[in-house]
Amino acid sequence: MFRGGVVTVYVSDMDRAVRFYTDGLGFKLVERHGNNWASIDGGPGLSIGLHPATPQIAAGRQGSIAIGLYLDGAIDPAVVDLKKRGVQFTGPILDDTALRLAYFADPDGNPFYLAEMKPAYR
Repeated sequence: MFRGGVVTVYVSDMDRAVRFYTDGLGFKLVERHGNNWASIDGGPGLSIGLHPATPQIAAGRQGSIAIGLYLDGAIDPAVVDLKKRGVQFTGPILDDTALRLAYFADPDGNPFYLAEMKPAYR
């Protein structure tokens, strides 16, 4: 029935958002339609659509969604690399039972987290 999907992220500045997702996170820009829409390839199984905020849907609204990015390697070097690209993390890497997690946000405050599955849980 379904062939795929997209996570839509509402942003206040399309140029800034595209730079963050491509230069900051290293994702690939698939298409862009001016300041109306941009599609970002977030890796296998993740498509991110960037849409301008509207009066009804503000950019960076907290509490309703977070985008998790699963790592295929260790979290420590990923955090170091992303910090070099300008990504600002909101705290230290957290140790959970099965995961190690690092939280950050895009320029509008939309929440993200990196997740490294611990070897015993892979």
